[in-house]
Amino acid sequence: MVPPITLNNGVTMPQLGFGVWQVPDPEAETAVTAALEAGYRSIDTAAVYGNEEGTGRAVAASGVPREDLFVTTKLWNDDQGYDTTLRAFDTSLSKLGLDYVDLYLIHWPMPARGRYVDTYRAFEKLHAEGRIRAIGVSNFLPEHLEHLLEETSVVPAVNQIELHPHLQQSAAREYHAERGIATEAWSPLGSGKGLLEVPAIVAVARKHGRTPAQVVLRWHLQLGNVVIPKSVTPSRIEENIDVFDFSLDTEDLAAINALNEDRRLGSDPATVN
Repeated sequence: MVPPITLNNGVTMPQLGFGVWQVPDPEAETAVTAALEAGYRSIDTAAVYGNEEGTGRAVAASGVPREDLFVTTKLWNDDQGYDTTLRAFDTSLSKLGLDYVDLYLIHWPMPARGRYVDTYRAFEKLHAEGRIRAIGVSNFLPEHLEHLLEETSVVPAVNQIELHPHLQQSAAREYHAERGIATEAWSPLGSGKGLLEVPAIVAVARKHGRTPAQVVLRWHLQLGNVVIPKSVTPSRIEENIDVFDFSLDTEDLAAINALNEDRRLGSDPATVN
């Protein structure tokens, strides 16, 4: 149902996945179970979310062959550094109950700490050992990526960044594309109902007989972004994956592209430390 994209190391990843940010562990198990039943095969969690165990339980009980799944988790800021990264990865893998993860990301660059290069070198070791199929980063600005590329040998497969119609990140997406880094959007639907009540998006949704959320997800997909919408509501989980049987036209895309305000909902990666 979900088309794959091919990462820069040849690994394929579903273009639409399921995120579990801010979902408590017991609820994560229920939500991931619902997502897998709805057809999702990519699940995105993180150490700091506190729900790797619930995610892992849902994966184990799903009956879906491991090779058909794509599991992402992330290293939290406090564990940056070479040796601490290796230990933190072992902890995440144990909580997930897996032998390997498909994608491992540095959650934030934390530039003032100056540890993300050593952290990424540990990622390279784990990747070489076959314990991670692809390695990448999250919330990295082009300046952080440039430094990483100068100091390490494996180009990140993915940069997961805040990206939605109010923060379209065109410069970052262009930078990623030039270097073969896939752009993955967190908070792809914005926050709350605000973005989904914008008249331009509502109008496009009405035109296609779709929900505003489906229209925004379709916009991401047609830009080439990887998206990981989050929900704990079964009907919304199903709605968010039902976006592959319609397309936005040039007029629709232009209407949504005009909404950019370069406005962040989350923290600025340049100053988070």
